[in-house]
Amino acid sequence: MFTNKTFLITGIADEHSLAMYAAKEIIKNGGKVVCTGLGISSFHDDLSDRAKEFLQKNFEDFKRSVHDSLGDSMVEILDVSIDQNIESFAQELAAKGIKLDGLLHAIAMDKTIRKKEVKPLIDVTIEEFCDTMNVSAYSLIRITHYLLKYKVLQNGASICSLSYIAAAKVTFHPYRNISIAKAALERITIELADELGRKHAIRVNAIRFSPYMGSKAGNATLKIEDVATSNKMSPLGNALPVDLAYEICHLFRPESRITGEIRHVDGGYHITG
Repeated sequence: MFTNKTFLITGIADEHSLAMYAAKEIIKNGGKVVCTGLGISSFHDDLSDRAKEFLQKNFEDFKRSVHDSLGDSMVEILDVSIDQNIESFAQELAAKGIKLDGLLHAIAMDKTIRKKEVKPLIDVTIEEFCDTMNVSAYSLIRITHYLLKYKVLQNGASICSLSYIAAAKVTFHPYRNISIAKAALERITIELADELGRKHAIRVNAIRFSPYMGSKAGNATLKIEDVATSNKMSPLGNALPVDLAYEICHLFRPESRITGEIRHVDGGYHITG
């Protein structure tokens, strides 16, 4: 299905990341992937020793996970909070002659969640709000902008981003700040579907997935009882990461006319009260 097709996969932290399952399924179907992770780039100025140590370890863990799970797939540093880094990344792909048939946006960040405790929205600072919005939502616009600017993202490509039901509802686990960013991500998805579809025949969709503790992000925010609750409420039980990977590949397949969709891969959780 993906012979001679290449996809950008963001948001891999380790072998348990949801983006990793998507990358595996793409390769299984004959495609290639370019994977990005956090690390120290030439655009990181005045970092503390602690920050350097964190970023270096993060990138080494990321590279090792990609190598172990995806073989010799290409890995690159990408910090979407730095606009110059995004542009430089797109320029590098163009210089290497890499053409992308799609991208998976699986990046999110919210510093208001600490030790599974959610900061009340009324106490969120403008810096915390904007940082979360920038990384979790606006970054989709900037990545797409530069990939198009340097003619890396091809006409007819497919873009998919990861969201969840808290973008629309107050859930049993009260996400606050990041829920607003995910709602923005979904609206960006719809606007880009219209704009890019008309200009470049590019499809843009988002997927809301079940609560999942396997990833670093999920483990940082969820408790076991949260996952058990959604599993009980969902008619089919919680969806598995491989279910998400199947849906991403479905939306990535060539010649599809599915766009502007907010899909649900959650075992039916979204239909319950």
